[in-house]
Amino acid sequence: MTLKPRTSAALIIGVSLFIVLFTNVSFFRNVLEVYPFDSTYAPFVISQGLVFSLFLVLFFSLLSWRYMTKPLLIVMLMTAAGVNYFMQTYNIIIDTTMIENTIQTDINEASDLMSWKLFAYVIVLGLLPSYIIYKTPLVYRGFKKEFFSKLKLSTGSFVLIFVIMLPFSKHYTSFFREHKILRSYTNPTYGLYSLGSYVKEQVAVTDMPLIQTGLDAKIEKREKRRVVVMVVGEATRADHFSLNGYQRETNPLIKKEEIINFSNIYSCGTTTAVSVPCMFSVYDRSDYNTQKGLHTENVLDVLSHAGVEVLWRDNNSNSKGVADRVKYEYYKTPDNNTVCEGECRDEGMLVGLEQRIEESDKDMIIVLHQMGNHGPAYYKRYPKAFERFTPTCQTNQLEECSQEEIANAYDNALLYTDYFLSQTIGLLKKYKDTVDTAMFYMADHGESLGEGGFYLHGLPYFIAPDAQKHVASVLWLSENFPVDKEKIRKVSSNEFSQDNLFSTLLGLFDVESEVYNKKMDMLKFTNL
Repeated sequence: MTLKPRTSAALIIGVSLFIVLFTNVSFFRNVLEVYPFDSTYAPFVISQGLVFSLFLVLFFSLLSWRYMTKPLLIVMLMTAAGVNYFMQTYNIIIDTTMIENTIQTDINEASDLMSWKLFAYVIVLGLLPSYIIYKTPLVYRGFKKEFFSKLKLSTGSFVLIFVIMLPFSKHYTSFFREHKILRSYTNPTYGLYSLGSYVKEQVAVTDMPLIQTGLDAKIEKREKRRVVVMVVGEATRADHFSLNGYQRETNPLIKKEEIINFSNIYSCGTTTAVSVPCMFSVYDRSDYNTQKGLHTENVLDVLSHAGVEVLWRDNNSNSKGVADRVKYEYYKTPDNNTVCEGECRDEGMLVGLEQRIEESDKDMIIVLHQMGNHGPAYYKRYPKAFERFTPTCQTNQLEECSQEEIANAYDNALLYTDYFLSQTIGLLKKYKDTVDTAMFYMADHGESLGEGGFYLHGLPYFIAPDAQKHVASVLWLSENFPVDKEKIRKVSSNEFSQDNLFSTLLGLFDVESEVYNKKMDMLKFTNL
């Protein structure tokens, strides 16, 4: 294959136009929802395409030089191809939160996102144009000529951007001030910006010391010890719990128990990487960020200071830093989990738990981190016996399934969670005469199932639909657990958030500490 020699300027312009025209479908789709392609806005929309192309030309010309030109353009093409697939398929934005979530995703979760369609996108929009770039001879005319060529290209691009934007200044003012979210769909620029922001945050806190909290925590002696199982659910939206009025029976087992259903709880974030450490953190959602969360002791540390034995069992990717200083057991492998069939099941975390409870004479909190309803392969999240709602979506390509098929698979996974929670309650009931026990379930975030073209989760909180933020949560308390259950039921429909979890867990053990806030304790909260 012999191609005509090209200058670096020609390659840069060609790649910039290719990226804008073929890998920015999500950007233009969202732009057209705000600025319809009619006689009023069509020229403005076209100008956006030109401005974006010129911006890429300017960006690439400033970063590339001779031997760096081809590698840079190839990396940009491959990045844009992959990002284009995920943005189109799941209607997501590659922001810093999504970057963090991606970095913390394990190989099993990543495999659920692999598909032939992804490979097709990467081959057609990434590998093939990259191969053409690779095979195209690059003309080099000496340092002086190359320098002035780059100078003319970058200066010309900058001037043209200004000239093109000027006639549409009123529209661009609206675009930048009122519709900032649209810029988040530019590919690959916004993803690269987010990656840079994420790396900057990581570097800035490399030497940040651990901030201890709740060192004064203590528990007064009492007759019975307490054992609390905290179940961290995965991707469970509140409106698919039948306890919250969902037309399907997705909670047939736990509805038979004396549970307290918190029907109006909102998450701290829309991804596991944010919500899980945030929900255990001393910080409110408005004050929380990942680095503060990682470098400040959480409620499990405070409970440890008070003398409570802490155990974290994980059937998800990991604890996101929450269990770094407590006993941690990984159950996403047959080495520990004895209930595995293709993938390891949540109920495997219950095996051997009775022995752990009986061997201890201390108060205990046991955190069970579920695989739960982790998407997009919902059909993998439950044993075949729980496939009650059919037909189901049997692929990770959710756009290939109807909303009914997606919801069916998702709801079947909820049935399995219902079973898992009922088994957990059954295990705790065995100790009713000797131990005060409780089971507290709270999902990390919700999930979009195709409504409005959105799938999965991870949208920026301020634009995320309610389905990604309104989460399911229930509490079971043993018969003689010393709290006023009826009083709790009266406020259980009040709006709470994961900010309340910190003090609520301390309250379950009657921990005395300056970091405990009675007003944030869901079990002692009252506005009657």
